[in-house]
Amino acid sequence: MTEGSIWKSLLVFFFPLLMGTLFQQLYNTVDAIIVGRFVGKEALAAVGGGTAVYLNLLISFFVGLTSGAGIIISQFFGAQDETETSRSVHTALVMCFVGGLIMSILGLLATPWVLRVTKTPDEIMDLSLTYLRIFFVSMVPMFMYNMTSSIMRAVGNAKSPLYILIAAVFTNIGLDLLFVVVFKWGVAGVAWATVASQTESMLISLVILARSKTSVRLQAKKLACTPHLLIKMLRLGLPAGVQSTFYCLSNMIIQTAINSFGTITIASWAAFGKIDAIFWTMVSTMGVAVTTFSGQNYGAQKYDRLKKCMWQAMLITLLMTASCSVIFLLTGQYVYRLFTTETVVIEGGMQILRFLAPWWISYVAIEVLSGIIRGSGDSFIPMIITLFCVCVLRLLWLFTAVPHWNTIITVLACYPITWTATSLLFFIYWFSGKWLHKQITTVK
Repeated sequence: MTEGSIWKSLLVFFFPLLMGTLFQQLYNTVDAIIVGRFVGKEALAAVGGGTAVYLNLLISFFVGLTSGAGIIISQFFGAQDETETSRSVHTALVMCFVGGLIMSILGLLATPWVLRVTKTPDEIMDLSLTYLRIFFVSMVPMFMYNMTSSIMRAVGNAKSPLYILIAAVFTNIGLDLLFVVVFKWGVAGVAWATVASQTESMLISLVILARSKTSVRLQAKKLACTPHLLIKMLRLGLPAGVQSTFYCLSNMIIQTAINSFGTITIASWAAFGKIDAIFWTMVSTMGVAVTTFSGQNYGAQKYDRLKKCMWQAMLITLLMTASCSVIFLLTGQYVYRLFTTETVVIEGGMQILRFLAPWWISYVAIEVLSGIIRGSGDSFIPMIITLFCVCVLRLLWLFTAVPHWNTIITVLACYPITWTATSLLFFIYWFSGKWLHKQITTVK
């Protein structure tokens, strides 16, 4: 990425990442389609409404927390330190196993309280409880797969995680149809299908690591937690975990406001979430691409390429976002029919889509600018900007404007308002140049 065409380098890295992330999104999307079509709007609301936000809160924190492990492993592998690489791999796997158990237990204990706090309607309370209690069984397999995938990518094996994920998606689809359509298990069937497919992913990943000929080879007798490595992993991963947690907390508060409008609105929001996820997948994948590009070029001291990357990545992402908005505005009602046949849910989903889709474009700068700035080594200011705008401004809007104009559009207006404010602050920080000068001075 330090030589040649910038936009070509970005796209070559972007599309494989996008494909993997899209397959990841298929898990919940398939669940929503099957329960929406074969069980009903209550099941759709239970699987894709507040439960999805709640799960994202826990999963995002742990994934952010463990991201430090991938960095440590790649550093030792790059330095050809086989002993520390092996210790890091086994420490990371132990951390994931223990963390997954803790998440399962905490999730099971906290679920009834969280659903009450988020004002989950009575008609979907039992369905939501059933889905979540089974889903939390998959915490250990889910986290173990994510970690083994990070380990594979750290040593240059990007294909195996993608193939494993594709296989798991097809397993999930087959089991969804079997458990829901044939066995009539409802939301429980969807949850058990997820547990089974995640377990499949974990087992295949562990077998691949056990057969590896490199220093990341998994050996049961070496499974142990090395304290100094665990501390390094947590020190790198904790800030990312905290930021993800606050981001999801703000979404939980928004979901609480949405829940007050009833099951139809929750189902409409859940269905829109599957469309919205495609946009978020695309733009967040570009964020990962520019972060990697920025890190390599900053390390090579090619600072001019960072600035050129910003403009080219911005143009590419704006074009993709605009195309995405237009396509879904034109085809949204047909997409919604994948999830439900109920007209009121489709109409509600289209109302949400028509309001938010044109504003997606205001979020682009956040991913591009923050990605490049973080890649250059400045992670504190982007975190502060994001937390202030996403958490503080959204809460101010929800607790001041919504009580006066209590409509679903007023609630959802917090998104474009905070996206625009965050983008402006990132542009101000970008053009100040402090993010780059500070890092260069520190290096010198």
